[in-house]
Amino acid sequence: MVSVGDSSSSRSPLGRNICTQGSASTSTAKNDRHTTGRSMRTIRSNFYQNDDSSCSFTSSVPQRSGYVSENLTESVIDMRLGQLASKSNAKSVKSDSETEGFLDISQAFSDFSACSSDISGELQRLATLPSLENALVNESGNGAVCEPEPCQGFLQRENFSTEIIESISPEDLQPTVKICIDGLQSPSIAVKRSAAAKLRLLAKNRVDNRESIGESGAIPALTSLLRNTDPWTQEHAVTALLNLSLFEANKDRIINAGAIKSLVYVLKTGTETSKQNAACALLSLALIEENKASIGACGAIPPLVSLLINGSNRGKKDALTTFYKLCSARQNKERAVSAGAVRPLVGMVGEQGTGMEEKAMVVLSSLAGIEEGREAIVEEGGIAALVEAIEDGSTKGKEFAVLTLLQVCADSIRNRGLLVREGGIPPLVALSQTGSAKAKHKAETLLRYLRESRQEPLCFSP
Repeated sequence: MVSVGDSSSSRSPLGRNICTQGSASTSTAKNDRHTTGRSMRTIRSNFYQNDDSSCSFTSSVPQRSGYVSENLTESVIDMRLGQLASKSNAKSVKSDSETEGFLDISQAFSDFSACSSDISGELQRLATLPSLENALVNESGNGAVCEPEPCQGFLQRENFSTEIIESISPEDLQPTVKICIDGLQSPSIAVKRSAAAKLRLLAKNRVDNRESIGESGAIPALTSLLRNTDPWTQEHAVTALLNLSLFEANKDRIINAGAIKSLVYVLKTGTETSKQNAACALLSLALIEENKASIGACGAIPPLVSLLINGSNRGKKDALTTFYKLCSARQNKERAVSAGAVRPLVGMVGEQGTGMEEKAMVVLSSLAGIEEGREAIVEEGGIAALVEAIEDGSTKGKEFAVLTLLQVCADSIRNRGLLVREGGIPPLVALSQTGSAKAKHKAETLLRYLRESRQEPLCFSP
């Protein structure tokens, strides 16, 4: 999800023409990289500087309109981090350090656990909507008023606040949901948009609403809107599905509606907020183990890498969290490496103070569980970045850094030699003496490997 400071979408109110969004151009300076040499550590931090430009549909308008008024918290969903961590597949290292290394993963992602669903400013937005009649006039293109929808009494409400939506009694909920579902089938884009927005609100906080909406058959209709050409209708639909996915039984309904491919489509084409919410919806679905392979097979990994590189800070964090969950499946590790995820992850390790360096190291540690991942980490200058993290990182960051280095160097004399060349011994010695208990143990193990390497001929061939 997006925070207030990260949201940069600009929207036209209902009833006004939506202007074509200009694509934000992102220029990335190309730097020569080397796989060895301490000089990498002085230039690595220049790679992948934060770029809040987004992909398709993201406006470059610097200020938000009243229609957009976003009030998002730091989190998307109640991550149930204990469950997330306990389900993780920690088969990445042969030593006992692999188990220890992921015991505190949930802490690295703890800033994602603040709320239970989309908290994205629909209150202010829906409270200031213009009359839907004006929207219908604009859609006709010739000034004529289109035939009003049968649900106009509800969907054309100009003032529709959270108090109203949350005060709907259980006996009134079903008729309300039925009106919204009928609205989703309307030929009018404005009515579809309004219906999706109200379902989004209904599913925001109340578990009973999520259950009732899921049972009512709204999910297939919302899924069909994920490919709608109107970006704001698409955004309402994807966020409604995110909120609905927080009810366990709705996960299967969303999967059965064929939503995975459509969520991936939103991840590629949506507004910045839509992309972030699509990533979080996929994360929610990935809490079911068997869904991970399907999500990866449907092409979710490459657009997640794009969000990791081009997204806002909030988008990058959402991508990191989704990567962490998906990459407990080996095939998704391979897909992530092939899609180029390692380079931006290595760049994030050196971006101290962004709140993402520890998360990036957690994902790198997961990718280091396969040979391709270890090779990519070395190729992208990861050893130098991780040594620097041991020198200058937080206590938890140092633990993740030494864990990842242990994975990279455990079975490779060549990589141990590169670690020595990067000046890794002094910070490892310091960590073995002053670090946390876990960091000390890992540092001592890695230093033992380095001592063993001195007794063998160094071989720098792969």
